[in-house]
Amino acid sequence: MGSVKDLEIVQKPSKAKTGIGRFHFSDRYSVFDWGKMPDEIPHKGEALCLIGAYFFEKLKDFGIPSHYKGLLEDGKVLDLKSLKNPSSVMEIKLVRVIKPLKDKKGNYYYENFKEEEGNFLIPLEIIFRNCLPENSSFVQRIKSGQILLSEYGLTQIPPASTILKNPILDFSTKLEPTDRYLKEIEAFEISGLNEEEFQKLKEITHKINNMITEEVSKFGLVHIDGKIEMALDQKRNLMIVDVFGTPDECRFFMDGFHLSKEVARVFYRKTDWYEEINLRKSEDRDNWKEKVKTAPPKLPKELLEGISNLYTSFCNELTGRVWFEDVPPLKDVLKNLRNLIN
Repeated sequence: MGSVKDLEIVQKPSKAKTGIGRFHFSDRYSVFDWGKMPDEIPHKGEALCLIGAYFFEKLKDFGIPSHYKGLLEDGKVLDLKSLKNPSSVMEIKLVRVIKPLKDKKGNYYYENFKEEEGNFLIPLEIIFRNCLPENSSFVQRIKSGQILLSEYGLTQIPPASTILKNPILDFSTKLEPTDRYLKEIEAFEISGLNEEEFQKLKEITHKINNMITEEVSKFGLVHIDGKIEMALDQKRNLMIVDVFGTPDECRFFMDGFHLSKEVARVFYRKTDWYEEINLRKSEDRDNWKEKVKTAPPKLPKELLEGISNLYTSFCNELTGRVWFEDVPPLKDVLKNLRNLIN
């Protein structure tokens, strides 16, 4: 069970063979690594499932393998065009999830990944950045001196709305309690990949970034940034796993307004709960959540409805099919959300 979707294991994977699993997309949501928040967003699970399926099926045009098998309806695994109604269940190939090791000082290390032949999740989140909004973690890391602009071919921080000539690839850990950003050499060292495989991982990431950008531009969105996850199958072929291209995995702009979970983040950044989780994270990176005493408040009713419309309208416009009736056009949804949070 995850913070936003559940995994049903139909057949366990082994070292030699992928298994079979099913993602059950829920209406839960998560922000700031908290896990399940106190509200549920109506139809969010179905919308994310359909959006994810749309992008997975697009991968076939690029010859990029993935773990996607199809969507479940009436006991059958179907592709998107064969589906009669929205589905919230996606069938996938399963790989092994290998845990990193931990030393006596509490530091994680990944020597065990170098011994594996295949069929495992690569322990990275691969992040692509097409521009650098002011609240971007990347910008904050530059300002704090954690990373240097020159490492990414930049001489200054570009204006927030400027699309970068060369998208930036960024990396973080995937299997630690709190995501930890990594330099490229660190990402390579913990990945379990050889140099050729790691280079291919970067090439695939750029292709997927471009694909998402092109697809959402058709209905007026600017693709800001996003992330993907990859695995090696039993023959050490790279394949895309989890889900990608959704408003949970990516950030999009329309007329300068965020179309993503950022809408909920904006609301929560003004709360006492947000202040406390930042404090606890700074005190204890691994066990901060146990020390938070403030509970996150519920979203206001109108904001909850607006966020629901964001997901369902995005889904309708991306796929070119009305899966969800009586949902305003995306431009109207964002206009309403802008009024609610400003």
